[in-house]
Amino acid sequence: MHDETNDLRAFDVMERDVLYLLTDPDDNEPIWSVDDIGREIESSEPMTPIRGLLRTGLIHRTSDGFVFASRAGVRAAQLADWAI
Repeated sequence: MHDETNDLRAFDVMERDVLYLLTDPDDNEPIWSVDDIGREIESSEPMTPIRGLLRTGLIHRTSDGFVFASRAGVRAAQLADWAI
């Protein structure tokens, strides 16, 4: 149970990191490739957190494999930042 809790927490952190990459205010809501996200979050499986964000509607994926934050994703990141 303890390992499962740690795994879920690590997964949450990865999703948050991806969302923050895609909503960085200094980068004007960037579009990233999945490979670049994997390198940035140091993960060999970047689609794992990306899938969760896609399912919740916080990010979108283009037909050529790039991802970007939806308006809901931008707002969620803003609200989370204010809560910290």
